[in-house]
Amino acid sequence: MRMKELPADFKRALPVLKEIEQAGYEAYFVGGSVRDHILGLPIHDVDIATSAYPEEIKEIFKHTVDTGIQHGTVTVLFSGSSYEITTFRTESGYQDYRRPDQVTFVRSLEDDLKRRDFTINALALDRNANVIDKFDGLRDLDDHLIRAVGKAEERFHEDALRMMRAVRFQSQLNFKIEDKTAEAISLNAHLLEKIAVERTREEFIKMMLGQAWRKGFANFLTFKLCDYAPGMKKHGSSLVKLTELEPVKFMDEEAVWAAIGFVLHLTDPDLNKLLRVWKVSNKTREITLSTYEMLELFADKNFDTWEIYSLGIDNFDRVVTLCQLFDIKIEYNKLSEAVEQIPIKSSHDLAITGSDLIKILGIEPGPEIGKMLKNVEKAVVRENVSNYFDELKVYVLSNR
Repeated sequence: MRMKELPADFKRALPVLKEIEQAGYEAYFVGGSVRDHILGLPIHDVDIATSAYPEEIKEIFKHTVDTGIQHGTVTVLFSGSSYEITTFRTESGYQDYRRPDQVTFVRSLEDDLKRRDFTINALALDRNANVIDKFDGLRDLDDHLIRAVGKAEERFHEDALRMMRAVRFQSQLNFKIEDKTAEAISLNAHLLEKIAVERTREEFIKMMLGQAWRKGFANFLTFKLCDYAPGMKKHGSSLVKLTELEPVKFMDEEAVWAAIGFVLHLTDPDLNKLLRVWKVSNKTREITLSTYEMLELFADKNFDTWEIYSLGIDNFDRVVTLCQLFDIKIEYNKLSEAVEQIPIKSSHDLAITGSDLIKILGIEPGPEIGKMLKNVEKAVVRENVSNYFDELKVYVLSNR
């Protein structure tokens, strides 16, 4: 297959390929960028693979950085851009089911493509726009199929994270997982325990944010990957309910965790514990818990603008989307208008400060100042008083 035209990102990198070829070596664009361009999707990182060994790449180009030289990767700085260039290689040994014990540099493109995870990712593109397809990846793209390169079980024993990548690609591309590949995932799901939580979480969240997340998530459960993911083993049957809800796309990672907490009927401390087990960042955990509390308020229909404000106005749109997912009926227009009319976005917007209160009331600094400020903040949010210094001063004096 020959592409009609290379995308701009590939065109910019063509001089790099040309330099390598003029030095007597092969060089190709490889991996996800080739796949995504064929599918008509935006491409992100442009990866280059070559028959030149790392030291040979460093001889060809003046400006290089040894970013992953032990695995054959050198970053080349060329015409104001940087390009990761990796030597063709074979791998062996995978005792930890993630990283190879031994990397061997080779001159053969086909040997390099053999070690890749799925056929749709084992495509290469030369500088003349010819696609090199050794494993029927183009056919699988046409058939919307995710198939392991070679024997699926071997690929998953080499890197158990590839099982999560399979359901992630299914979600992002809305593809089907080929039967033998699916069977191999089910048989080897237990290997997911060997993978660092951070890597599993990254793939899990990408899966849940995909266009067809319900398909990917359903297989995450069906293949029993959930049994070997942090804190989810006992929840498989309950998590299935997520796949039966409204086909709503998650806004972000925080929405994903809040939805999981809601479908499992977790208490706030239990959701917090789950997030810690998944090693979620403190900021994401904080936003998730506030979102979850607001979602519970909306579900109970027992709240006012102060509670929405105190849990974070920025969480409102996320919670509205989750209400759609769980078919929670809310008066969106009315609520949205009420949120828009909240006079302040945070306590920093108050027209009066703790120092002002100390002067106005002639009292010493202490906990009482904080309580007074919180009462003022609540009164402003509920529009019992306007957010102007003089009016707040009168309010404080009359409510001391």
